[in-house]
Amino acid sequence: MSAVWMLVASLFFACMGACVKLASADFTSGELVFWRGLFGVVLMVVLARLSGVRLATPRWRLHASRSMAGAFALICYFYALARLPLATAVTLNYTSPLFVAVLSALTQRESVDRGAIVAVMSGLVGVVLMLQPSLSLDQWDGAAAGLACGAIASVAYLSVRELGRAGEPEVRTVFWFSATTVVLGLPALMWAGPRVYDEPQVLALAGIGGFGAAAQLAMTRAYAHGPTVLTACLAYSTVVFSTLIGMLAWREAPASASVSGILLIVTSGCVVAILSRRPRPAPTRVEAPDRCGL
Repeated sequence: MSAVWMLVASLFFACMGACVKLASADFTSGELVFWRGLFGVVLMVVLARLSGVRLATPRWRLHASRSMAGAFALICYFYALARLPLATAVTLNYTSPLFVAVLSALTQRESVDRGAIVAVMSGLVGVVLMLQPSLSLDQWDGAAAGLACGAIASVAYLSVRELGRAGEPEVRTVFWFSATTVVLGLPALMWAGPRVYDEPQVLALAGIGGFGAAAQLAMTRAYAHGPTVLTACLAYSTVVFSTLIGMLAWREAPASASVSGILLIVTSGCVVAILSRRPRPAPTRVEAPDRCGL
């Protein structure tokens, strides 16, 4: 059943990305981040009340690191969604496990075996294959934002791992992340000034918040009740759903080289997830990140 929950979460994440792409015609990335965060804050407050979890935390430094990195990654992600084909932007977001492997090895002296190194290199080749044939010159800022999202999100995921080891409830972690996105997105909302939203705009904003929240809940249940490796690999089905939505809604048919690049990135991410969960005699290991918050 956990596999079904992860597939549902992936579909909802793809739908959220589509809503961001639709709304980006009328709103800046900062405004969209604000609305995404506001839905998250409301949902986490309700869940905290129902589960009896206190939102105050003694681990404020870890929460600050996770929330700031996650918020900036989300801004980059939304900008990439506005500038790139849906499948391309989503796939670049899913390069974060590759950056996590590199960052863990560099900063935390965690052992990375040769298989993980080959997977990371293959993933980078996949990025080149995916981007080079499909982007025009005026889209490379979106590509840079997508890669920045994957890199910055890796910092957030390492912080999430430390928060989990410290026993912090996920509700609290997502609440502070969402609250940070609201604070960072508020200046963009104020700069845009008061406006009257029409029905399509309201539906798009509601889709960003609603699909994002529903995806978060479904993903949480999947990770709680299923094998972590299988769940982490099934998370890449978001790329498949995004590709189908892009083809149906915007006729974004990827080139053959782009498809090869996407397959390389997805395969590399799954390999990193499998290797990171394999038992080893060493006391530390690289862990595939749970997609918490984005």
